[in-house]
Amino acid sequence: MRLFLALELGLRERKAIRQATAPMRAAAPEASWVWEDNLHLSVKFFGEQPESAPADISRVLASVAAAHQPFDLRISGLGAFPNLRAPRVVWMGVQHDPRLELMHHDVEATCAANGYALDARAFRPHITLARVREELPLANARALAAAARAVVYKGVQQVGALSLLESTLAPGGPKYSLVASIPLGGG
Repeated sequence: MRLFLALELGLRERKAIRQATAPMRAAAPEASWVWEDNLHLSVKFFGEQPESAPADISRVLASVAAAHQPFDLRISGLGAFPNLRAPRVVWMGVQHDPRLELMHHDVEATCAANGYALDARAFRPHITLARVREELPLANARALAAAARAVVYKGVQQVGALSLLESTLAPGGPKYSLVASIPLGGG
C-alpha cells in the first residue's frame, strides 16, 4: 500500500479552489492538474507499506492527534516550486499557523520514534494544484504567472482529523482512498 497522511478539504472548499484557479488551467493546459477530489494538504508521506501499516500508523498517531485541537486552515496565495517562471509544482498556499507547524513536528517525531522514516525536508504546507513534467513554453509560463497573480482567493477549512490515505496509481492520475481518520482532540 502506498500511504500518506493528509488534511482533507471539504467538497465546498475543493470546488471553490477549482473554480478560482480555472484561468491557471487554461494558461498551462500541458501541466498535470490535480483532480478536484484529490485536493488536500500533505502532512507526511509513508510510501509503500505492508497491509498491516494502517492499523499501526493509526495507533502511533492517536496520541499526537489527541494532543492537538481542531483548528481552521486559512487558504490563500498561489505560487510554484521552484517558482512560477519555471514551475515544477503549482500550489495554493496556507497561512502560517503555529498549531499546524507543531502538529507536523509531533507527527514526524512520533513516527520516527516508532520506526517510520523521518522526512528531513522543511515543512512547507501547501495544496498541490498541478505538476509540470516538462518545462513550460515561455509564453505559457508567463500566462500561468499572470493568471496566478489575478486569482484572489481566501478560504477557510476546519481541520478535525488527520486522514491516512492510500494512493493507487492509475492511467489518468492517482486515486486516493481514505484508509483511516484519526480525530484531533481525542474526539
